Amino acid sequence: MAGTEGLLALIDARGMATVPLPELSDTTPPGVPEAVREIIAEVRRDGDAALREMARRFDKASLTDLAVSPAACVGALEALAPAVRDALELAAGRIEEFHSTLREPTHVWSRDGVTVRSLQIPVDRAGLYVPGGRAAYPSTVLMTAIPAKVAGVASLALCVPPRPDGTVAPVTLAAAATAGVREVYAVGGAGAVAALAYGTGTVPRVDLIAGPGNAYVAVAKQEVAGVVGVPSAFAGPSEVVVVADASAPADLVAVDLVVQAEHGPDGMACLVTWDPAVAEAVGAEVSAITAAAPRRTEIEATLSSSGYAIVVEGPEQAAEVVNRIAPEHLQLMVAEPAELVPLVRHAGAIFCGHNAPASLGDYLAGPSHVLPTGRTARFGSALGVADFCRKMHVISAGEEALVRLGPAVETLATAEGLPAHAASVRRRLDRLEGADRGRTNP
Repeated sequence: MAGTEGLLALIDARGMATVPLPELSDTTPPGVPEAVREIIAEVRRDGDAALREMARRFDKASLTDLAVSPAACVGALEALAPAVRDALELAAGRIEEFHSTLREPTHVWSRDGVTVRSLQIPVDRAGLYVPGGRAAYPSTVLMTAIPAKVAGVASLALCVPPRPDGTVAPVTLAAAATAGVREVYAVGGAGAVAALAYGTGTVPRVDLIAGPGNAYVAVAKQEVAGVVGVPSAFAGPSEVVVVADASAPADLVAVDLVVQAEHGPDGMACLVTWDPAVAEAVGAEVSAITAAAPRRTEIEATLSSSGYAIVVEGPEQAAEVVNRIAPEHLQLMVAEPAELVPLVRHAGAIFCGHNAPASLGDYLAGPSHVLPTGRTARFGSALGVADFCRKMHVISAGEEALVRLGPAVETLATAEGLPAHAASVRRRLDRLEGADRGRTNP
């Protein structure tokens, strides 16, 4: 087998069966963009009323208040089991420590009398989206809010889908209190993105929106880009590719595939190996784990549509497959993972060896687990401090710089047919020449 032309098999609870290689050029389900545009239009037109209607329609929740009080978040934190609170605080500390190392000092460049300072300025206000519904994600609160706080964002607004009883999971509220987020709204889906982008009576608009979600949330962020800032990565349904050789325990490979599959439909779990025996052993383990899993429905929904085992010739071909898929999470469960890393160009995060599962990155490794999906790892990166900032350049120049560089500016402006640009420099040069003549001829 050459390149990515290998055996592609479906892994699910029923075993393995050959299927065609999937088309990876567009992972957005049909009809989603049109539905998202309708939702955004409803929110822009009807504001809070639209959000309440969407809560009834999509979350089966009847809401009186869209906002969750800061006191409720603090109360949830105080009521949390000590072990869970300790784990949240451990994760928060590690995430903050890691992201603090990403803050860029002021960059200064000087040449020929021109000095340029590049300032990293945080946005004034950021919106954070955290999924809900099938599970609570307090870890995502930390992974979005803490990089924003480290960046210096003064105002944060967190949107989380309500549960059917109209509340937000207490552990999610506790995470908000841990991260210092005081503004929480029980609003989910594409409607939450629209509310953050355009504002409603209850939800003030923001300057930037970050956080993962399903295809509707990810497409909604693309639709409002330009009105607000949106990180370039498409943070959609969860994905994992595990590259494994015979050194990898089959049960560990299998459970790590299931880890991402248990998030639910529209994600992807893919095994890549050059050993057919590994594919067979992992497939059997996936079947056994899935059959006994509490979230079996979600796992089967993912694996039945996007669960794959790809058998290739060797490590180089495995890397080709990885680069084509550009997965959110990549696990290199091979004897020498360091040898494969240089071959990987497209992945959100790489986990090396048998003791670094993607779940470590989901909670405690330090970097944000908000990663590019849908092949956007080709150009996008993990959410970080820089996503909440913009660069502002401060430029100064002295007389000598203008004398030295001004003629070239005038020449280029004239070549572009912009006489006022040329005159802007020429007038200054003439003034300086006149001043020089005045000094030499008193």
